Amino acid sequence: MTLSQLRPGEAESAALRLLREGEFALEGRLVDASNTTLRGTLTLDGATVRCVYKPVRGERPLWDFPDGTLAGREVAAYLVSRASGWDLVPPTVLRDGPFGPGSCQLWIDEPDDAEPLVAFVPADAVPPRWFPVAAARDEDGTAYALAHADDPRLARLAVLDAVLNNADRKGGHVLLGPDDRIYGVDHGVTFHVEDKLRTVLWGWSGRRLPPDAVDMLDALAPQVDGALGDELAEHLTATEIRRLAARIAALRGTGRFPRPSEDWPAMPWPPI
Repeated sequence: MTLSQLRPGEAESAALRLLREGEFALEGRLVDASNTTLRGTLTLDGATVRCVYKPVRGERPLWDFPDGTLAGREVAAYLVSRASGWDLVPPTVLRDGPFGPGSCQLWIDEPDDAEPLVAFVPADAVPPRWFPVAAARDEDGTAYALAHADDPRLARLAVLDAVLNNADRKGGHVLLGPDDRIYGVDHGVTFHVEDKLRTVLWGWSGRRLPPDAVDMLDALAPQVDGALGDELAEHLTATEIRRLAARIAALRGTGRFPRPSEDWPAMPWPPI
């Protein structure tokens, strides 16, 4: 049996059990990742799923994030996403693996015919209902625009990134699942106490938050002071959790998508 054969209400709990208890079999390494990132399978009670495993020992030291904390931040991002009710981050746990403790996340298979929602496009041919967010030129000097779709699913991800203080939302970290849902992955550099939002999803900058985002923030805020905060305390510091609550309050206060900062780079590199 695979997760696709389960009813929707059962899928997440089944995935979490597989992620926590399944028997590992590594398939290989994702070589484009900056930290050690491995793909494998997990098997339990006749069910098998693919996963992404990021061992703590394979994390590259960063000057602005404490060593050995990226895996925990991956899990914390999932916990906030789950609490939001939007389920934009695939199920993720912290567990022992072949190379020691690390984050273990459900692998998302994109359909072969999936169209990217973030891309470089000719500057004079930005698709309708797409936002250009940055200008670029190729080696021949041809003008391109980095752009993304004006898609409400992406807008939700932009709001979640502002909540998480995501410092690395690249276009390649936006996946379209087989259920036509948007997923965001790679959340190791989140929850910093300083504002570090770097994203390619600036198309709604300064616009009013949609009603569903306002409702989500209103529902999420009290959870940070309750059960969600207790779960996050296993992966984040008390100060980081307080700053999470402050970001939620600030977004709810302005009622608008954040604008790029003038004090630090607002775009990740590479953007795709």
